[in-house]
Amino acid sequence: MAPRWMLTGIAAAVASVPTVLADPLVSKPGDKAAVPNWDLQSSSDIPKDLAKLSKPGADTSSWHHVPISKCTLMACLLETGLYDDQELFFSDNLDSFDRSQFTVPWVYRNEFALEPAEGRHFILKTNGIGSRADIYLNGELVADKDIQSGSYTGHEYDITNLVADDNALLIQAYPTDYFTDLALGFIDWNPAPPDNGTGVWRDVEIKQTGPVSLGPLQALVDIDPGHVTLRATAKNLQDKPVNVTATAVISEPGNGTSHELHETVSLGPGESKVIEFDKTFDEPQIWWPSQWGQQPLYSAKIVASTGSSVSDSTKGNFGLRKVTSELNENDDTVFSVNEHPFQVIGSGYSADMFLRFDPARFETIVKYMLDMGLNTIRLEGNNEHPELFEIADKYGLMVIAGWECCNKWESWKYNEELIINPPDYWDDADYRDANATTWHEAQMLQTHPSMLAFLIGSDFWPDDRATKIYVDALRGAGFQPPIISSASQRGYPELLGNSGMKMAGPYDWVPPNYWFNTEPAEDRLGAAFGFGSELGPGVGTPEIGSLKRFLTDADMDDLWKEPKKGLYHMSTNVSVFYDRAIYNEGLYKRYGAPKSLEDYLLKAQVMDYEGIRAEFEGFSSLWSTGRKATGLVYWMLTNAWPSLHWNQFDYYLHPAGSYFGSKVGARIEHVAYNYEGKDLWLINHSIDRSGARSVAVEVIHLSGETISSETLDVETTPNTAGKIGAVSGLEGVKDVVLLRLILQDGEGQTLSRNVYWVAPTVDELNWDNSTWYHTPVTKYADYTSLFEMDEATVKATAEPAEAGAYTITLENESKVPAFFVRLNLVDQDGKDVNPVNWSDNYVTLWPEEKLQLRVSGGGAAVQIDGGNVAAAELAL
Repeated sequence: MAPRWMLTGIAAAVASVPTVLADPLVSKPGDKAAVPNWDLQSSSDIPKDLAKLSKPGADTSSWHHVPISKCTLMACLLETGLYDDQELFFSDNLDSFDRSQFTVPWVYRNEFALEPAEGRHFILKTNGIGSRADIYLNGELVADKDIQSGSYTGHEYDITNLVADDNALLIQAYPTDYFTDLALGFIDWNPAPPDNGTGVWRDVEIKQTGPVSLGPLQALVDIDPGHVTLRATAKNLQDKPVNVTATAVISEPGNGTSHELHETVSLGPGESKVIEFDKTFDEPQIWWPSQWGQQPLYSAKIVASTGSSVSDSTKGNFGLRKVTSELNENDDTVFSVNEHPFQVIGSGYSADMFLRFDPARFETIVKYMLDMGLNTIRLEGNNEHPELFEIADKYGLMVIAGWECCNKWESWKYNEELIINPPDYWDDADYRDANATTWHEAQMLQTHPSMLAFLIGSDFWPDDRATKIYVDALRGAGFQPPIISSASQRGYPELLGNSGMKMAGPYDWVPPNYWFNTEPAEDRLGAAFGFGSELGPGVGTPEIGSLKRFLTDADMDDLWKEPKKGLYHMSTNVSVFYDRAIYNEGLYKRYGAPKSLEDYLLKAQVMDYEGIRAEFEGFSSLWSTGRKATGLVYWMLTNAWPSLHWNQFDYYLHPAGSYFGSKVGARIEHVAYNYEGKDLWLINHSIDRSGARSVAVEVIHLSGETISSETLDVETTPNTAGKIGAVSGLEGVKDVVLLRLILQDGEGQTLSRNVYWVAPTVDELNWDNSTWYHTPVTKYADYTSLFEMDEATVKATAEPAEAGAYTITLENESKVPAFFVRLNLVDQDGKDVNPVNWSDNYVTLWPEEKLQLRVSGGGAAVQIDGGNVAAAELAL
């Protein structure tokens, strides 16, 4: 693909005409500002004398002019319009992209004004540069690539003696190598970005202080009693003693009462001390995960003054909450939040391929997660920016952060799975970088009540030396939640012990009965027991509106005409997940060979829905019974680019079968069907809902005749799940039947509605031949009759609700069920509306049943079709 314009190759010269600069970047003590934009150029096209180029007045008119404060090389070039990500992502265009341009360093440069004067100090703060960089200011080297090393590493450099009225900052970023650098990558999730994430991907900041600087705010909290200890490190930047007066102001949530605290401290020349403030609240407001309560946030600010002048300040928010973990009798990790056992119902996040972070997009992602009933997001190395954690705090989404697998992060001598030969084992410089990295990330995470845990390893645990570095840095920065050695149980460091987490798959398709087939546990892998740190049936097929945005017609034909073909928008071409062969074998044998792309996509949504629903239902059902299922992290939540698998909604934020299967399976109160035992399980994820419930259970033929119908009266208990009975009428059925479960409270309000398609036999699993990513099926259940049903007529009407929202009423006017009715909100051009919120979707209606759904997101019409429902469109 040809870019819109090409690099000129003209070298930049040093101009004699001074640059006219805007107002000072910072102007008073406590000010901190990001370098707002960059001039960017390859080192191949500029003079070699970087010291000279880092002086004010250099001519960068031929460079790329990037109008944002942070971006990798690719993100910068996309921002300037040189490339278009929709073109890059289309079909296999990215495969032919010229990656060679990123085999040399690239240079970021900016000029800005400051106002140096006696008693004013200036600090240059890095927060993340991929993955090594030389930093120059006004002709002087501030730090070289051996110091500014590691993609997450943040350093503070005192530049007071270098600044002038006019300043030039130059950063030379070296090419990132995932196997030799502590970098930020994507393992086998997708093709690597052409630049490997090289560049200034987090803000570079300039801070002005007086003679004393303050480090980041820390808030150490407790809930019994409601108490906080505020901390900040004060550093004397002078060569003479100084007395510091520090004032902390704590404001209670919702513009509540403010509390002012004071401390004094004396600092010798260059000395640092921690200043602490303690406050116990008379009526503490506790922060809760979303499903359990509110998210009140306290605000705090510490100001350090010398004499009568402010020298520096630091601020942040915090929440009062308590997070702990322990190993149960089976050595499985169990978390607790505010002293309530907390089953993790989560999913694994991916950053954008080019490390572009949009807070508004992430806020939508969090809303989607909470709508699906999820309570936790796992960041495997993709720690993003402070805004991510602020949004998680606001909405009550718990966060598991940590380092990634399969590259330099896990280059240990006992790791026999390293794919680089010879391995680049850690040396002293790597341990140093790990220390700086962890201190920086810990300081960024410390105040956030959404933090649930930090995993210092993923597939493999770190060695003892690295473990101590990680733990000392996290605890030294005041990180209070659990620190866990890895996401697997292959081994563990002595300091932390067993992780209590399993990483045994699956990552590819398995049938729904897989999750309840838990015994004998020692012979099972990813079934619903223990804590599954990443697992799922590999689903997440985009619908046609999304597919057309990144696939050619030939690419889409391959989906159903070439079921074993490697596909560019799966995982990497050396991965076992490069094709949909396992998935497609299940689809073709269970639902019948597709007759068209449309038929394939419908069957794929059916399979995605049932596959992911079963995982969430299995773990939810077995939360408090037998070998407890203490948590799951679905693999995955999002993709780094448009992908054909591993998502609960696609890259364009369009929810499909995997989304709504999740939403049903993870409802806070729910009743689930166990395919293995043909029994029912009552699930309650709340901590405050109890009392009488009724479950209406009905089984019907595909022709509409009732096989059995009964109502179970049960009692629900908060934060538990258990078996409540068997399903009658399934004995001796000869073909597929439909099972509907409706859970209602004591006042007749529907809490959950759920429909299953049940074959006479379940899929037979070959557990003896399980692998880390899949358990084979030796005999498939037969669901082909679902696509041979008589046609159903569904009447749809719409009533406006609030702005942009509608109530959609579906009425099945037929004597036969309407199977898997899907609805899609579109704009006036017939394109998908994204993001969108549906109360439910991909629903199956009983004969003559009426069902109301709610949709918001704007739009001009709703497209409607289904397994045996003709396509129609409802104007709004």
